[in-house]
Amino acid sequence: MQVKFYKISLLLILFTSPGMVALPQAVFSVTVSPKVIGKNDTAELKLMVANAGTAKITPPVLNNFIVVSGPTPKSDVQTINGYPVRYEGYTYVLKAKAKGIFTIPSTVAFVDGRILKSKPGVLKVQEQTPVNSAAVIFPQKTDESDHPTNYKDFILKKGENLQHKLEKNLFIKVVTDKSSCYVGEPVMVTYKLYTRLKAKTKIQKSPSFNGFSVIDLAEPDWGESKRREFLNGKEYNVFLLRKAQLYPQQAGTAYLEEAIVENSIRFTKDEYIKELQENGEPEFIAGAKASDVYLDTNIILKNEPVSINVKALPVSGKPNSFNGAVGTFVIDASLEKNNLTTDDAGKLKIVLSGEGNITLLASPEINWPKGIEGYEPSVKDGLNRLSVPVSGNKIFDYSFTAAKEGDYTINPVVFSYFDIDSGKYKTVNTKPITVHITKGTGKPPSIADTVRSNQESIGQRIFTHRWMITLPVALLIIIGLLIWIRIDKKKQLEKPATALQQPEEEDIAEEIILANPLEQSEQALLQNDVKGFYKTLDKELHYFLAQKLKLPVETISKKSIADGLDRSGIALADSLAVQKLLDNISMQLYTPFADESKMEDYYVAAVQLVSALNRV
Repeated sequence: MQVKFYKISLLLILFTSPGMVALPQAVFSVTVSPKVIGKNDTAELKLMVANAGTAKITPPVLNNFIVVSGPTPKSDVQTINGYPVRYEGYTYVLKAKAKGIFTIPSTVAFVDGRILKSKPGVLKVQEQTPVNSAAVIFPQKTDESDHPTNYKDFILKKGENLQHKLEKNLFIKVVTDKSSCYVGEPVMVTYKLYTRLKAKTKIQKSPSFNGFSVIDLAEPDWGESKRREFLNGKEYNVFLLRKAQLYPQQAGTAYLEEAIVENSIRFTKDEYIKELQENGEPEFIAGAKASDVYLDTNIILKNEPVSINVKALPVSGKPNSFNGAVGTFVIDASLEKNNLTTDDAGKLKIVLSGEGNITLLASPEINWPKGIEGYEPSVKDGLNRLSVPVSGNKIFDYSFTAAKEGDYTINPVVFSYFDIDSGKYKTVNTKPITVHITKGTGKPPSIADTVRSNQESIGQRIFTHRWMITLPVALLIIIGLLIWIRIDKKKQLEKPATALQQPEEEDIAEEIILANPLEQSEQALLQNDVKGFYKTLDKELHYFLAQKLKLPVETISKKSIADGLDRSGIALADSLAVQKLLDNISMQLYTPFADESKMEDYYVAAVQLVSALNRV
């Protein structure tokens, strides 16, 4: 009792001490629900950050799963102990590729300048759906209350063909805004369920769009939609299954995968309608049971196959500056300052505005004048992703330095795109910009100072904000106490083993965590080892690509990677992204001061590319 009292007292002291005033700390959590499903069921994966100002979540590696839908942005506000807590993140709907116990590997989130790492999640997949399972894909509520009372199709008459009745009154329809398009041209697709029956519906498989870049425009609206449409002269309740904007990545015939929907339907037998109206329920009808009055049936619905003819962009007239942009764009360039010293780092801002496949646009090439050293840009966007096609702008900020004084002219930045309306390539460009450089004091340019100051300021920030020390120490003590209590409890309950025991779920998770090809890079990132991070990331990416593309590690090169990606049928956008990322990392390796601010972006890009290539 004394030990237990001591433990509780210490916890109370920690939580009530002045240094432990409750602060709204950001928390990153990954949850899988439900934890046990049948082999034909789906589970929901949530990646959520609470109490964050800005958060960037690295997508998890999901090699053992079919991604039915996602990532879908999610936000929520809950009141906990009287205080509002805001959650932001993403959800996925997953289906396992086989039976077994699977691990959702841990992932990281970059939250307000800090790195948070999640615990792995565990999902058990068995033969049958567990009793009382909550395995659903989307919130559903498609029962009789959703249907207008003037629909009489739920009444089954004697001798009526049940299959024919189902086909007429319950089906999936896929609508696209075009059946033919160019590579990179947006296509809007909508999957709808039309029904005049009393049914409870569950989506078994949401369509996936291999070969497309996807932007989801709306979530399924089960239980919320009261929309009705007339089709062939009949009115139907209409429920949205999926609505998305697709950008095809390669030429050829692209097939939109089917949606699979399970429906539990209840028909009322015609001979009991009058008695039901009078008595209300079957048990109040003399000599009748529910099975006499109703006919319950299940049906699996699939939509008819849909194909899109994706045309290759024309070779004729393609300018050298073309890099895959499709749509309508304008370009603008400006300098943060036109007058600098050799001590300063300048900033060139390039803004691409318009509509089209903006999310896929690569950074424009800058032809820097001799004497100016340019760096890779930071990228921001201001996009309306719900418009069709996506519209808005993408901003590229290029830092640069000059070693000698003088007047330098930055040549026009050229940008080419394919205009769908005219069917021709068009080129826009900025005006030349002159920057005046005067002699400075000889100190390194501020772009290098920024890197060093970020590294040096960690200690200063710790002493300025003492809670940065007290809070982690307190948390370590609490974790230690919890482990202590758990070990103590285990000793008390431990008995000689008489049979093999099933390992706990947490132990299973530790044993079967999937190998992360970027594990050492992640560790370098967490340790803020700038040079080590870029060196390790470059090595791990080359090793991964060598394995994926079946290339010798010793002789792997930029050309062999490009050829290997082409042979493997990798989409052009992914291939260009791989080569661009490798170039960016290589530049950081050979610059005197590697850019710490780019570490998170490059790591996220690497994870996304590894995930994309693993799906091929």
